[in-house]
Amino acid sequence: MSKIGIFFGTDTGSTRLVAKKIYSLLGEELADKPKNINRASPEDLLKYDALILGTPSYGIGDLPGLAAGCQERSWHEFVGLLDGHGFAGKRVALFGLGHQERYASRFASSLIQLYRVFYGYGADIVGRWSSEGYRFEHSDAIVDGEFVGLVLDQRTQAHLTDERLRVWLAQITPQLLPVMAEAA
Repeated sequence: MSKIGIFFGTDTGSTRLVAKKIYSLLGEELADKPKNINRASPEDLLKYDALILGTPSYGIGDLPGLAAGCQERSWHEFVGLLDGHGFAGKRVALFGLGHQERYASRFASSLIQLYRVFYGYGADIVGRWSSEGYRFEHSDAIVDGEFVGLVLDQRTQAHLTDERLRVWLAQITPQLLPVMAEAA
């Protein structure tokens, strides 16, 4: 499929709102409407060559889901459905939400779990993001000095979200949809 698929896990709705902002910024020509991962199947993701996947942080770097105390199924339950499916040839960008002051010792650490799952299934992960401009002690989502995807703090830095999204999307869109970028 020539559009970007946007899928997210959420419990409070913050990740859903960010996914909707991403969709609005990309527009319907480049992306399909965001879909909650608890209403998706592996086949829903596999029909796309390019994906943007979002997750909030829960527990000590856990993927959100019933086991982490969420009200509904989420990424934790979904990744168990991926056995036997491969994402080789798929380009995936990740975003994660966290609270850098309250959870400074594990800021946005759930993002690394999503990274490991899709990287392990052969996806080409794009969209690393600088850790500059944040104040935290530790994040498992940092690899080689950068976050494995865009990290947003809707509690203490919500005023930076829109600009971070614009910059990140400008960076990743040509990587996610190289054929469309060449035609433009």
